[in-house]
Amino acid sequence: MLTGLLHKCRQSLDATADVLNIGGSLRRLVAEEKSSVARTRRSRQRIKMMRKRRGSSVDGGEKQHPSSTKEKKSRTAGRQSKVSAPEETTESTFSTLVREAGVTLSHSSASNVIAVDQVVFQKRIKQKLQKSPGYPSILKEFIAGLESHIEDADRFRNCLLPCVPRMADADSRCISSFQESLLRMLLGIEILQTLIINMLLEKLPEYMLSSADDAGLSIPRVIINQLKWLDRVVESKELAAKLMELLSVAPVDVQRDIISSLPEILEDSQHNDIARELNSLLKKNTQLTVAILDALSSLNLSSSLLTEVRGAIMTTLAAVQLEDLPVVVKFILHSISPSDAYEVVSSLRKKLELEDCVLPPVMQASQSRLKSRGSTTFNLTTATTGSQDVITLIVDAIKSAVRFQKTISEAWLKAIESVEEVEDHKVIDLLVLFILHSTNANQSRRGAEKLLKIKVRSGLISEPLLQKTFKDNKQVLQGYFFSILALAQSLLRSSDPCVVPFAGHMYRHSFTSFDTYCQQEVVGSLVTHVCSGVRVEVDMALELLCNLVTELPAEIGPYAVFVKGILDYLDNLTPQQIRRLFHLLSRLAFGPQQGSHIQDDMHIVIRKQLSSTVPKYKRIGIIGGVMIIGSMGALVPKCKDTPNSSLPPETFRQLSSLLELVQSSSETSPEAAALYCDELANLIQTSTLDPQVQEKISQRVLDVFQGDFVVDLGPEISGSFPFPARVMYDLDEDESQGGIAINLMPLLANDMFSRAEQHSRAKDNKSSLCLSPFFRLLRFCEEKQNQGDLEEIDALLGCPLILTDMDVVEKIDSLSKVEREFICTLLFHTINWFREVVNAFCKIKDKEMKMKVMTRLQNITYLQTLLEKALAGTPGYVPPVANFDGETTDVILPSTTAPVNKTKKDGTGKKRKTPGKNSSEGSSQMEDKIEEETQQEPEKEKEKEKEARQGVNLASYRPFFRELDLEMLSVLQCGLQARSTLDSELNTKEVLLGPSELVYLLEDMLRKVEFRLTASSAKRVPFLKARADKSIGFSHLQQKSPKDIASFCIQMLPALCSHLESCHNHLQSLLSNNDGIVDGPGIDAQEHQLISSCYQLLLKVFNSILSWSGFSHPNHRGLLKKALQVFAGRLKDGEDELNLELLVKHSFNYLLNFRSTVPNLSSALSLSQLLTTVSEKGGNAPAYREQTASLARSFLNQSWVTISGEKQRGTKFNEALHAVLSTYLEHVDDVLKAVEEIANEGFPQIINASKDESSSSWPTLSRQTFVVFYKVLMAELEKSVRKIPSGKISDNSEAQSLKLLTWNLAVRDFHILVNLVKVFDSRPVLNVCLKYGRLFLESFLKLGMPLLDCSFKRHKEDVQSLLKTFQLSTRQLHHMCGHSKIHQDTSLTNHVPALKKSLELFVYRVKAMLTLNNCQEAFWMGNLKNRNLKGEEILSQRTEESEEEEEEQLAPQIQAEEEEQDSDAEAKSEGAKGDSSDEDQTDD
Repeated sequence: MLTGLLHKCRQSLDATADVLNIGGSLRRLVAEEKSSVARTRRSRQRIKMMRKRRGSSVDGGEKQHPSSTKEKKSRTAGRQSKVSAPEETTESTFSTLVREAGVTLSHSSASNVIAVDQVVFQKRIKQKLQKSPGYPSILKEFIAGLESHIEDADRFRNCLLPCVPRMADADSRCISSFQESLLRMLLGIEILQTLIINMLLEKLPEYMLSSADDAGLSIPRVIINQLKWLDRVVESKELAAKLMELLSVAPVDVQRDIISSLPEILEDSQHNDIARELNSLLKKNTQLTVAILDALSSLNLSSSLLTEVRGAIMTTLAAVQLEDLPVVVKFILHSISPSDAYEVVSSLRKKLELEDCVLPPVMQASQSRLKSRGSTTFNLTTATTGSQDVITLIVDAIKSAVRFQKTISEAWLKAIESVEEVEDHKVIDLLVLFILHSTNANQSRRGAEKLLKIKVRSGLISEPLLQKTFKDNKQVLQGYFFSILALAQSLLRSSDPCVVPFAGHMYRHSFTSFDTYCQQEVVGSLVTHVCSGVRVEVDMALELLCNLVTELPAEIGPYAVFVKGILDYLDNLTPQQIRRLFHLLSRLAFGPQQGSHIQDDMHIVIRKQLSSTVPKYKRIGIIGGVMIIGSMGALVPKCKDTPNSSLPPETFRQLSSLLELVQSSSETSPEAAALYCDELANLIQTSTLDPQVQEKISQRVLDVFQGDFVVDLGPEISGSFPFPARVMYDLDEDESQGGIAINLMPLLANDMFSRAEQHSRAKDNKSSLCLSPFFRLLRFCEEKQNQGDLEEIDALLGCPLILTDMDVVEKIDSLSKVEREFICTLLFHTINWFREVVNAFCKIKDKEMKMKVMTRLQNITYLQTLLEKALAGTPGYVPPVANFDGETTDVILPSTTAPVNKTKKDGTGKKRKTPGKNSSEGSSQMEDKIEEETQQEPEKEKEKEKEARQGVNLASYRPFFRELDLEMLSVLQCGLQARSTLDSELNTKEVLLGPSELVYLLEDMLRKVEFRLTASSAKRVPFLKARADKSIGFSHLQQKSPKDIASFCIQMLPALCSHLESCHNHLQSLLSNNDGIVDGPGIDAQEHQLISSCYQLLLKVFNSILSWSGFSHPNHRGLLKKALQVFAGRLKDGEDELNLELLVKHSFNYLLNFRSTVPNLSSALSLSQLLTTVSEKGGNAPAYREQTASLARSFLNQSWVTISGEKQRGTKFNEALHAVLSTYLEHVDDVLKAVEEIANEGFPQIINASKDESSSSWPTLSRQTFVVFYKVLMAELEKSVRKIPSGKISDNSEAQSLKLLTWNLAVRDFHILVNLVKVFDSRPVLNVCLKYGRLFLESFLKLGMPLLDCSFKRHKEDVQSLLKTFQLSTRQLHHMCGHSKIHQDTSLTNHVPALKKSLELFVYRVKAMLTLNNCQEAFWMGNLKNRNLKGEEILSQRTEESEEEEEEQLAPQIQAEEEEQDSDAEAKSEGAKGDSSDEDQTDD
């Protein structure tokens, strides 16, 4: 049996060695096991020999007379007793002592029975062993007996399991219901502990490779459990060494059991040593990660060792198995100290790739097959669910950490905030923000919400990341639904339009990803937004609801009752919002998922609104009624089962009744009739109606239009009109006999007479207001019926209008008010008619028709010049309504006839403020400049006033023009024809655009692109001040999605590039013909102005298109590449498809070529902005920083003059200069060096220069533009110092020296800029210095002072030099505060309190720094008198006598100040009593 046992042990150990590939440890363990087995074999042989010698008498004696045997043995001779007693004890020591101590051993599968308490048992065993004559040799005999007893597997198992308590016969005491196992009780006896531990560890290898028994009992685990929680371990070090030795050869399961039990086995003194060994083991075997981390979490480790262990774990994080990841994350987060929280969390965030937990289901499947080879199939859904469970556990670990440790929540926020690239943000970022918002631990909810807004606003957290987060983590996110909902609500209510779309994406993903309860909450929240009355909220919420109804009608159908409640809040909605709402409700009520329960409510609301006499409610009824007609009469797609898809008769009857009701109700006023025509036209354009409905609408439109608005031309025009009637703008002169004309002036005259006589126009559509809307309806009806062919009505393109001779505009001042208003109204209607005609026929390819369209564009531009003159002579005129879906009060008209003269307040033509007591002394320079300008050119000012009198800017009158369709911009595909060559090539075969028409179209395109693709910042409206509705004039455009608009614009890019190249070539030819002189002779100033406007408009259009935020969406990346391909293709033709980076490179180089012909600084700014936008599209924007900075610098070094030879100036020039200079400083490599260069080179050159003289090194810098340069330099300097890293104690000397050098440069630049105030002391300059001086000081306190704290001892001289320079700047700021207070200039004194507070904080912060470095004796505080900018003392409110006394008291301190000029770092604070006391510091 012993040979078999030895062979079995050798086999098991050999197998273990093969598995674990361990040599030395295995051989050592095998050798020890062999010697142990040999000792056991010799002991057993000795026992057998002694039993044979005893013979049968011993057994018989024991059975019959056990007591007499003992007495007999005791009476034997002394030597014989000494020899035989141990032999007798050795033979039965274990069984005898155990039985006598109270435990009955079981030789079967039954448990051992204990009759006494385990403490009593241990005490008896210990006493018997110690009192035995053979002590201590009896211990080995006892262990030998124990070894012999547990040779049998069942008996060994019984000794490992708890004993069964039994009441002793002669003892009435109660025994505890739970008793330890026999081996566990024996381990509690210190004299036996080491021997039994050695025996158990020698026994353990026999069961290493055996699986659990029938009862599921793992013998190795039970053996290890015997060693846990011992009261005292006698030889702790030896036990630890043996356990680690055993750990090196054990199978993985046994290794896990041993590792997880180590904290309960070892003493605290062993924890650090064992942790180091576990750390090394962790690097070798990642299978033990969970067990090792559990053990390490329970060990009492030093901070340095904990940091070392955590660092080792972080390095192996990528190799950790998926199911072990939550334990790893939990250990890392719970082992963080406040000092290293940010570094650890940042590192964890970078290495924690939750995306990889979901992406590879195949790998998960393979891992599962390895674990369960019995299963032949694997369900990917199970793998996904498992990965979701892992992510859930990771999220729970993070949640637990941030909830109870404030430093961790702050570290997560800081780590996410520090990410500066879109590609670097991960799913974990959004999950952590949701966690922080939901827990609100340490007030983290507000921080998470604020950080999310900042990231979304900057575009760093985008919709693709949100989509990925929801797609892969639905199960996890549902637990944070209410936080997601609250964040979406907050973002949707934001005043920043950049974050509103992101809130919409959060709502949409929440609805599509979560269960029905969450869906109900999402719909309820969206309805709340719609009813809020805030326009941005309402627009986004309605758009989301419309998208959900279109994409998921079945899912949103059950919540229609919530949406129906919006009908109670119609008063707060705009026409476009009402249109969307009724589209939404009609789809729910009459769509595929018909909701009959809301149909009746909608009919009731529509009839009620239509019957109202209030125009606002009637508009609501018309819009809603037309949208319901569209849903009821929509064409049902044909199906196999229902070949006849026509409307049911009952539905058609209801639709006809509703159509007649809306039509009759709209005939009560021209405005209502025009709105009805526009709404019906939009419906026909955007919807596919059933043929019956289409026919019913179209059957009367042509007849009504011909009868009401078209007349046959005759020899005379009958009627009574304010002006002589005349047929004008006839493009079909050959067909003038028997032709037709639009009777515009007769209709307008009829309207005027009717209004004058207050006649009712009920049931009468014959109004000039209805002309353009009715034609639009006619046009779409013809397009639908004839598949886009307008041949039946193409005569309307060239037909004339009945107007009057437009020469009357030149005599506008001699007309009466009614006549002037009549002329203005006639011009508005004529222009609107031409705009609608161009809309209708712009897509026709016929050359003759295209020429007519071009002529109509020329008519429009000419009529607009006439209209400007007419409006200038008609003050207080209100134009006729052209867009009928809004309130007329939404349009804000200019308050003066000539906005150009708005700023002219006195005879000089300059707006001037009286320099009262609030004006600064430094404003004298500004006054001198104004006086010089006033004395120079009085005649020129009169000429400007005369020119301003000739016309007004039509920009404020745009809402009174009909909207141009987006498709009309396709006319831009025609080439550009310069006016100088237009006359000589009048009969050219190609249809070309003139510069005026190109400017007209580009302005409209820019407005459309900026309105729909570019998010504009929301501005609060001042109290009691009206706000113009910016959406007026974009009703048709709003019905197109941004993607459709972007696609159309990209199709137009080749034509726009051609126009830009034409402008470039034209300007270049002018420069070459005049030897590079802009204001050379023979240049047509008007044409040059138009070409320059086209140049700038084209650059702005390009920038607006490429700035569309939708390009960041993965589904729209193709559109971006297509757009960039257009630019790149202009530079290099015929190349294969390029990647995005190369496309950006070629596009950048193509656009960079236009820098040589930029006509003005505003165009230069547009080009710089466009190049910046292009460079950001490739993901490698830093590669283009140098080129962008060089371009901006070249613009700053260029002298900009107008075509008349004057220098460019004015508000727009200053704004462009501000932006170009900011672009230069933002893209230059070294901002501090650039600031110093301008401050040292440019500013000194203009100190003694004249008003118009510029700097030689910076031609754009003059005394007039100084404040622009000064403001930008101060702002960029303050922004750059905020990017300097804060000083840390862990920084080495080199890093500290580098940061100190950077701060020294910044402080030196700041000192130069602050000292310039002594020369340029105007109020704007002082205002800038006070504002940014405080910000710079605050940044220094926050980032610079911690650096001085930790680097003072190493770099004492550098710190002293920095503080000396900075003290000079703070002293000057102190003087500026006094200057502001003495002059009581409110614009300056507003900055004083915050600045003085920062100056005071700076004083005490320097004192704290010196105290920290044991140099507090170098700091002292004295009194400093307040002085103005010139250094003169400012007298306070105290009497002169008290001042003299105070000066006597302060004399010693002043003397001390003079004596300490050359000392080390010193700080002073000037503190006087009263309001004149300010605090500052000096460091010499």
